[in-house]
Amino acid sequence: MVEWVTDGLNALVLLTNFVVIPAVTYGSQLALGALGVTLVFGILRFANFAHGDTMAFGAAVTILATWALQGAGVGIAPLPTALLAIPVGVLVTTALLLVTDKLVYTHYRRVQAKPVVLVMASVGVMFVLQGLVRLIIGVHDQNFSDGSRFILTAREFKRMTGLNEGLAIKVSQGVTLVAVTLLVLALFWFLQYTRMGKAMRAYSDNKDLALLSGVNPDAVVRVTWVLTAALATVAGVLYGLDKSFKAFTYFQLLLPVFAAALFWKRSTAFGATLGVCAVAVLWTAFFVDSAGTVAPARLSRRSE
Repeated sequence: MVEWVTDGLNALVLLTNFVVIPAVTYGSQLALGALGVTLVFGILRFANFAHGDTMAFGAAVTILATWALQGAGVGIAPLPTALLAIPVGVLVTTALLLVTDKLVYTHYRRVQAKPVVLVMASVGVMFVLQGLVRLIIGVHDQNFSDGSRFILTAREFKRMTGLNEGLAIKVSQGVTLVAVTLLVLALFWFLQYTRMGKAMRAYSDNKDLALLSGVNPDAVVRVTWVLTAALATVAGVLYGLDKSFKAFTYFQLLLPVFAAALFWKRSTAFGATLGVCAVAVLWTAFFVDSAGTVAPARLSRRSE
């Protein structure tokens, strides 16, 4: 009887270590990306195919700022220095998106172009961003993490519990779960209780009626891009910290991000987050990650 209980606990730890924790982490990163896609689609009325490379751009700028801080001896060990550099990435990415909107999307909104035209414009922006990211940081894997790597190692877990299977929790995974929870709560509060958030929801529900009610469309568009830049940058950085940064992988993230965006419904942010994580569990268990690595082989490296 005791042996059966021990075997069951070992199996549960194995499942948690190899599937549940990395899948929930990955799902949380997808959820942030999906939030950015959903904001643009709901308010500006087009599917932004440049969002994956916006995540890459924000992460690339954050990496450069992280290296500068590390070179100056600035850090917040045991946490990654990248957390200090994220505001720089958000500011630069916000400026990029606002300039892009001014140069590209504003014209099509003014002439009331069909959504498919805006989609094709976003594809053009996507290719420009891909070249820009590769120009400023290259095409190879970039490591921008420091501080402690693990909150809990498999060896420590085995010693504490006496089980044969170990449970490892990386710092990047803990940071991801905390950051995503705080951002989802903050965004929910902003959209529900602030004047601008209510204006954005009104603009999304009925543009003409919102304009008649005195909503400033330019302000709504600007705030939408600011929020999108913040969500994309944080999602890109969290993904890079948890795995590694390579520019082309963020383009490959576009498909699961769009799939995750299908879960986002108005006023159901928390349920949608759980749905995204559930999909990530299945994806992690049975398919491959965005870098093309078979899930079991990739996850086995966590058991240090």
